[in-house]
Amino acid sequence: MKDQLNSDPTTDMGSRFRHGASGSGSDGDFGFAFNDSNFSDRLLRIEIMGVPSECHADGEDCTGISDWDHHRKRRREDIKKEIVLDLSLCPEEQILNDSQPDMDDGAGCENQDAEAEAVAMAEEIHSGDEDENSNESSWSMDCSTVLRVKTLHISSPILAAKSPFFYKLFSNGMRESEQRHVTLRINASEEDALLELLNFMYSNTLSVTTAPALLDVLMAADKFEVASCMRYCSWLLHNLPMTPESALLYLDLPSSVLMGEAVQPLTDAAKQYLAARYKDVTKFQEEVMALPLAGIQAILASDDLQIASEDAVYDFVLKWARAQYPKLEDRREVLGSHLAQYIRFPYMTCRKLKKVLTCNDFDQDVASKLVLEALFYKADAPYRQRSLAAEESATSNRRFVERAYKYRPVKVVEFELPRQQCVVYLDLKREECVNLFPSGRVYSQAFHLGGQGFFLSAHCNMDQQSSFHCLGLFLGMQEKGSTSFTVDYEFAARLKPTEEFVCKYKGNYTFTGGKAVGYRNLFAVPWTSFVAEDSIYFINGTLHLRAELTIRLCS
Repeated sequence: MKDQLNSDPTTDMGSRFRHGASGSGSDGDFGFAFNDSNFSDRLLRIEIMGVPSECHADGEDCTGISDWDHHRKRRREDIKKEIVLDLSLCPEEQILNDSQPDMDDGAGCENQDAEAEAVAMAEEIHSGDEDENSNESSWSMDCSTVLRVKTLHISSPILAAKSPFFYKLFSNGMRESEQRHVTLRINASEEDALLELLNFMYSNTLSVTTAPALLDVLMAADKFEVASCMRYCSWLLHNLPMTPESALLYLDLPSSVLMGEAVQPLTDAAKQYLAARYKDVTKFQEEVMALPLAGIQAILASDDLQIASEDAVYDFVLKWARAQYPKLEDRREVLGSHLAQYIRFPYMTCRKLKKVLTCNDFDQDVASKLVLEALFYKADAPYRQRSLAAEESATSNRRFVERAYKYRPVKVVEFELPRQQCVVYLDLKREECVNLFPSGRVYSQAFHLGGQGFFLSAHCNMDQQSSFHCLGLFLGMQEKGSTSFTVDYEFAARLKPTEEFVCKYKGNYTFTGGKAVGYRNLFAVPWTSFVAEDSIYFINGTLHLRAELTIRLCS
């Protein structure tokens, strides 16, 4: 959707919303009929209610997203409770302006039956689950006064076409649905938003442009079930400059509104914004550590995190959870139910997976399940791994999809006898290799032999004798130490047509830490031949490398 919006937001998407793409049954421009008695069959009375000063419901000072969010008091459970309808047969009690049309039947006031039916109507619209003794459920009646009254001429077919709320109101088969006067009671802070909403239902456009005002209209549209206006507000908000503050607020919208699907494109855009802004979490460590759960989930869901390895993702999640949830019970709940699904355990090293099993922050049953799943994935055949990744690539759960790690994952087989030995498998995609030209390097994740960390690195470098670019493969030890290692090593690669591993270089080296050794021209061919379309080194677009390491002597 982002690409569509960026194409031409003024004429392209705007015209779609105005000419039928908003999803309502009738999207013609009837702006000329708004509040015009000649094109109306009803009179809408809007009672604007005031509240005690401590409630701070008036949103006139909301000049920014933070102000708007500060003044947002009620959640979706309370939205419907604030709608008070009064359908009466008594015109002199309902019409307060001088331009009302004549009555159709001149019925006059019919004692108190109409009042009883009006109360019954209001009760029918409520969900019925509110606490009769709570302040919230009685707020509109007991904690407010009528500040002013506005009346508008309305067309019931137009409103009913855009809103299931008004459709049910005008077509419920009850005697009240045939009356010409409807009263809505709203908060003072909702007045401007409701007028904008009513105008939109006629004209399919809005006059407000700021984020707080658009959010007010969106909330009003949700309250009165105008999904087309919600989608239009979402589109306009999407085209405004986004900030971390606004993105987090948009992420919370599905839990704040009844029609969450109408704001889903905006929510998705907020997730993409946060993922792009914080893809290098090390640059914004303080900001990221202060983000709420929804923000962390949006970041962790991204495939494009610029992070060393999935081990680092795991460490970061633990650090954030410990800072945000000091109580162990709360932390276990959040990690197990909300964050574990975003950690891609199959791409963690076996050493780190062992630590997961003994980590007190995870429930032991949860930790065991996650580690076993990861180990089974590592042991699976490559085609099965690709199948699992493909199945999840189109879902929100992407635990089998590899990220763009700074250090490439490896598969390691370790042996203790007769000598300490390990076999390391490193796979590189063709595009990764192509991007190494002319002097790039790609490093593997660390693996361990004899208690010491090692790594592989593939380079695009110049052959010293022939002066052309070529692929080099090197073995390095992570850090200096008091122990030296003499290691026999062998580099091999799968080659067509047999697709078997073929040894390309053997050597030995005594490591003391901080150094790398290898071969500058592993395949003894120029770079252009190595990456050519008919290259024998890529099988289904992947270069398969293997390094065998054996410790000869430790001192």
